[in-house]
Amino acid sequence: MVFSSTIFLYYFLPLFLISYWLTPTKYKNGTALIWSLLFYMWGAPQFVFVLLASVAADFFLAKKINVSAQPQRKWYFLISILFNVGLLFYFKYANFFVDNANVLLEKIGMTAVHWTKLALPIGISFFTFQKISYVVDVYQNKHQPLKKISDFALYIMLFPQLIAGPIVRYGEIKEQLEDRSNNDDLDHKLNGLFRFTIGLSKKMLIANQMAELADSIFALPLETLTTGQSWLGALAYSFQIYFDFSGYSDMAIGLGLMMGFRFPENFNAPYISQSITEFWRRWHITLSNWMRDYLYIPLGGNRVGTFRLYSNLCIVFLISGFWHGAAWTFIAWGAFHGFFLVLDRLFLLQILKKIGKPLSVLFTFIITLVGWVIFRADTMPQAVDYIFRMFEATNINWGISVEKGIYPWFIEYRFKFILMAAALFSFFPIFGFMEKWMNTFLQTNKDTQIVIIKAIITLVLLAICMTEVISTGVNPFIYYRF
Repeated sequence: MVFSSTIFLYYFLPLFLISYWLTPTKYKNGTALIWSLLFYMWGAPQFVFVLLASVAADFFLAKKINVSAQPQRKWYFLISILFNVGLLFYFKYANFFVDNANVLLEKIGMTAVHWTKLALPIGISFFTFQKISYVVDVYQNKHQPLKKISDFALYIMLFPQLIAGPIVRYGEIKEQLEDRSNNDDLDHKLNGLFRFTIGLSKKMLIANQMAELADSIFALPLETLTTGQSWLGALAYSFQIYFDFSGYSDMAIGLGLMMGFRFPENFNAPYISQSITEFWRRWHITLSNWMRDYLYIPLGGNRVGTFRLYSNLCIVFLISGFWHGAAWTFIAWGAFHGFFLVLDRLFLLQILKKIGKPLSVLFTFIITLVGWVIFRADTMPQAVDYIFRMFEATNINWGISVEKGIYPWFIEYRFKFILMAAALFSFFPIFGFMEKWMNTFLQTNKDTQIVIIKAIITLVLLAICMTEVISTGVNPFIYYRF
């Protein structure tokens, strides 16, 4: 079920909120869990038992870890980690490995392996990481395990963040699962509705429009693609993926606030970053923090020698790329970012600091654009050819071509307007006071004037978005595929 669909906005969400708010406090977790199960079953009924079985397994393994002595608790911990990683690899990567193995077999004249393609359970990348964080925190004695399996199931299956994050770690939500009274008031509910509407607007009014433009350009034959078209396509996709994914995160955070939960922020104006290092502090923050705490630091973090340090960075980002999808393009995208993170530590940060903020932001954004081409492409040859087109001096024609239907300086006015709006919202926070004001405006507050302004914005944008939802088809969020 997609947040930006009529079935969710007109039926599921109103019925859920009414039933949830009317439920007595001690039964709210049960109500939320039932509706979360219904939400997941709507989109992937065939996988709900896989999810439930994995939740039950980790709940009992964590219990065993907590009460057992060494070496038994270590074995229970390893069983849980291998179980979760194995489940992820089986469903998400088995097709990839079999396909690549068959290519090698055919090249050496052997018969390919017969394999029935596996479907990917929705949200498996996200709920697997959440379950791993739970088990690791219990093993390291950072937190006690939950007493009720229903509470643990709610932590994993809570529908706002189940499908595409943010990746909510156990320590961030443990107390809220047991007591949400600090966040369960009218001010948080109203701010939750505002935040949800902002996210819906990002998706419907910007991301979907940019998707239409990006898809039309990436669908063009590469041999006819001009420099202008290639840059326009990369730019459109960069805005599409940002407003699509940050929009989903805003909607998830807003839904959480309406329920009394406070989820971690996932984006903080990433396109004003002055280096790739800073970009990963602002983009998909919950994934970056998860990778740092559960992978980079256990590998040695910054406490190792120079060569090992750079190796750790590359390993983490190769895994990060592979986490996004079972394709060589995702692995290459991860390696691409890992390479620039290493360059940052070698010399690039010093150079970017010297050239000043505007130029360093521009440089970082261009690097990010190139990375998004790799991420967006279906194959590595397509990615390489597309990037070659972007920097091909002999093909500098900016695409003023009626026959091709894509002309950077003469595109439809709606695309021009959306491009300018996307650029404004992406780069306006480069002014420090604007970034601070925007972050403050998103917080729950009791200032009457701000509340009224936010209420007006919510009503206007919600009305526009609801009309847009009815008039257009369902457009799944990009990160649903991961």
